[in-house]
Amino acid sequence: MLTKELKALLIKEVKLEFRHKYALNGILLYVASTVFVSYLSFKQIVNAPTWNALFWIIMLFASINAVSKSFMQDSKGLFLYYYTLASPQAVILSKIVYNAFLMLFISLTCYGCYSLFIGNIVQNQFLFISNLALGSIGISSILTLISAIASKTGSNFSLMAVLSFPVMIPLLITLMRVSKDAIDGLDFSVTYKYLVVVSLLDLIILALSYMLFPYLWKD
Repeated sequence: MLTKELKALLIKEVKLEFRHKYALNGILLYVASTVFVSYLSFKQIVNAPTWNALFWIIMLFASINAVSKSFMQDSKGLFLYYYTLASPQAVILSKIVYNAFLMLFISLTCYGCYSLFIGNIVQNQFLFISNLALGSIGISSILTLISAIASKTGSNFSLMAVLSFPVMIPLLITLMRVSKDAIDGLDFSVTYKYLVVVSLLDLIILALSYMLFPYLWKD
């Protein structure tokens, strides 16, 4: 039953995204314009810590803009309709899975634009992209749950930003460490422990979202 509900809700999310293309186009325009402004300011960055920090700053704000609409665009009537059709676990998992794929697409787009304009100094490409994939899952899980909390309070985008930044700090620190190792060209045998930490953080966040969202859903 959960699988069928999850599949139906994912199809709904995709259809809504294609119906309102301006949202995704706006995010991609934000990423491209931010990278281009960075190019005009720096031209080329060869210092690894600066390259890494700027990339994740762009990704952080792009992710908040992308995932903030998860629950905030849904009306109370739509929530009631979901309540009669699907379980809360299916609702939160469908949002997280969709946002994870959306975040991965935005991450790869940002990485491509960043490489084109700023330059690509990453030596271990596979490690860097694997880190982006795991980061997309973790960031989407955090922001989706925070978006649900913010929507219940009736507050705006600013509340979500305030709540999400402290929660994301441990994940961001680990993601930046792995990406720094990928830039330096370190092998998996050296940096695997940080990938394990990112994976465990993703699992913890997913488990908390799965267990806590039903209580939020009943409100």
